[in-house]
Amino acid sequence: MTEHQTALSPDLLRRRCDPDALGFATTDALEPLEQLIGQERAVEAIRLAAGMRHRRFNLFVHGPEGSGRHASVVQLLEEAAGARPVPDDWVYVHNFDAPDRPRALKLPHGTGPAFRKAMAELVDDLAQGIPALFESEEYQSRRAAIEEDFGNRNEKAFSGLAQRARDRGVAILRTPMGFALAPTKDGEVQKPEVIEKLPEAERNAIREHVAQTQTELSAFLESLPRIEKEHRAAIAALNAEMAQQVVDLNLADMRKDFAGISVLQTHFDALRRDLIANAELFLKAGSQGGDGPFPIAPARVHDTPRFHRFAVNVMVSHASDALAAPVVVESLPTLANLTGRVEYMQQMGTLVTDVTLIRPGALHKANGGYLVLDARRLLSEPFAWEALKRCLETAEIRIIGAGERLGMSATTTLEPEPVPLDLRVALIGDRMLHRLLELHDPEFSQLFTVTAEFGPDMDRHEESMTLFARQVAAVVRREALRAVTADGVAALIECASREADDREKLSLELSRLWDVLREADHRAGEAGAATIDRDHVEGAEAARLRRTDRVGERMQEMIARGSVMIDTRGSVVGQVNGLTVASLGAARFGWPARITARVRLGAGQVIDIEREAKLGGPIHSKGVLILSGYLSTHYLPEIPLSLWASLVFEQSYGGVDGDSASVAELCALLSALAGVPLTQSFAVTGSINQQGAVQPVGGVNEKIEGFFDACSAHGLTGRQGVLIPRRNVDNLMLRADVIQAVAGGLFQIHAIDHVDQALELLTGLPAGKRSLGGDFEPGTVNANVEARLMDFAETRRDFGRASAPMPERRDDD
Repeated sequence: MTEHQTALSPDLLRRRCDPDALGFATTDALEPLEQLIGQERAVEAIRLAAGMRHRRFNLFVHGPEGSGRHASVVQLLEEAAGARPVPDDWVYVHNFDAPDRPRALKLPHGTGPAFRKAMAELVDDLAQGIPALFESEEYQSRRAAIEEDFGNRNEKAFSGLAQRARDRGVAILRTPMGFALAPTKDGEVQKPEVIEKLPEAERNAIREHVAQTQTELSAFLESLPRIEKEHRAAIAALNAEMAQQVVDLNLADMRKDFAGISVLQTHFDALRRDLIANAELFLKAGSQGGDGPFPIAPARVHDTPRFHRFAVNVMVSHASDALAAPVVVESLPTLANLTGRVEYMQQMGTLVTDVTLIRPGALHKANGGYLVLDARRLLSEPFAWEALKRCLETAEIRIIGAGERLGMSATTTLEPEPVPLDLRVALIGDRMLHRLLELHDPEFSQLFTVTAEFGPDMDRHEESMTLFARQVAAVVRREALRAVTADGVAALIECASREADDREKLSLELSRLWDVLREADHRAGEAGAATIDRDHVEGAEAARLRRTDRVGERMQEMIARGSVMIDTRGSVVGQVNGLTVASLGAARFGWPARITARVRLGAGQVIDIEREAKLGGPIHSKGVLILSGYLSTHYLPEIPLSLWASLVFEQSYGGVDGDSASVAELCALLSALAGVPLTQSFAVTGSINQQGAVQPVGGVNEKIEGFFDACSAHGLTGRQGVLIPRRNVDNLMLRADVIQAVAGGLFQIHAIDHVDQALELLTGLPAGKRSLGGDFEPGTVNANVEARLMDFAETRRDFGRASAPMPERRDDD
């Protein structure tokens, strides 16, 4: 095949988009399209997960960065949320029976804040009403009556005891140490020495009277605590009766306002009992006023910690006029942000908590709807992944802090009642993360049964280009950019094909394209243009590449100065220009690399120096083994290969991987065997199979442009060019300067199908085919290679004979 047959014409080097075929002047004439394009498979999966009610149908979304996964998932879930009912409110209230286990109450949506406000007003009203009631004349008179009654009972009992003692001739004396008894006569206390002089019978009577009085006094004293208890009970009963009046009066309105919610009626019953039993809490919280010229508003006593037992903690609430279920995106999925937490406050040097310090997590906020999480961030947070799985498995949200999980909680805490969970979780990650979870977490596949994969590109045809243009119009409208002309949209379409590395595709990694559009809008503004056209788009793309191409430019500089040795003229035996490509973040650039081969007589071994130096990756080593297989079977298949050869990337000090240099390596090896020089004006890329067919490779645009830049620095001669696999022609979306050079005859690009075509272009000689007799045509490259291999084989055979030991001579004398 001649050069003319393999050379590509300029129109094959880039697929242009005809602006006239788009059918509009500017994007102002288009209807903006906010929906995804080219992701039908992913959209179907997302809608399935959003619509399914079974709790196992959670969603994992993966795809390339910049493909719009996050925004698209949120948009589709928000659409589905409109078909779901608005979920109920959830509140926590104090559990009067078990104070460390707050109760979770489900209320109709929109009711939570109203209930919280009503409870706060109730506490404030009672803080005013109860003290006022206890200061009323009715209370004071009734309490005075109780005090008087019990006082009279005590006084009457003591008076009777004292009279009976006097009748017996015994006086009851009050001393600092209590009561004392003393005998009397005629109203005078008798001294002990006087009593000792009395007759025995009289002394015994006095002792009996004193003992009897002592017994009665003891009985009286023992009755005092009982009487005091009855006194306190009477006061408590009065207090409860009076408190009940104001509590029932204030609770009546709340019961009426929330009459249709049975769970609140039960709570009101417990609340009523506790308010009446703890009415004294309100006695010190009366209204506060002042004597100054400005009145002071009543105190918000419900904010005082001692009244938090009556507070309502609204965990999640939805407006009464809400029309859709929630869609929550949690950007920092820590354990606390997912499941909620219990906070603490310091009082008297200790940490305390109550029902008002329970904080909701993303699961509470998304309950009844959808929760969107970044999978990598979720897995990087301690305990978060396990907590999410536990909540999904048990269908309830249980608040457990990290300290409790580790057994390190050093203070009293709360155990809030779990909240029932009903939501759909969407994890957004990448393919590798999805695969690792499937392999190493058996619970993952049970909980996330739907996978939505975002593709990197879509077919480029008239319909897809129209949809793409409408998406450009949507970005223009959404971000208030300048309108884009038809040729500007055409330039963006070409950028999309270049990003896809395929002129028959459009990249769906749209974030980069929209960045180009935004920069083009900026450039249009600087130029004072009313619209964005092709020049602005191409200028923005060129500027973006220039900003990220410092390493690539430095490499080209080293080639131009000769620090990296690359020839673009002349011919050398066993040496060829290969092509390599590097990716540094968003930057991709290519450059030529010198590949050399050396051969000698050996035992059929091809040494890959990169592999021996542990610089070659497994795919590169595989490529070398494949070309070894081609060499062994294509030449002298019936004779052992008697060759030692070495292959190396010269001046390569980093890792080398990939098989895209295997065609170039084989050409260098065959050149060294045939003794035929290879032109250095060409660079070669392509992988090879064991039949010698050339296979497509990646990064073909960057590789061609890298060698073109090296040739431009040395001066274009018209003989320089690149050999690429023919199956890579559809990947060509080259720069304008490369296409211009090809059109002007200053640069060549050849598409090849077989290594023989590469040999003919690199040597200028025919590769040669086997004749019917089995030999290659004389004077061809393949004939020279086979002849050299035959020489090696014969030499090896002769050397083996010469080095074989002589048989011993035996005398039969």
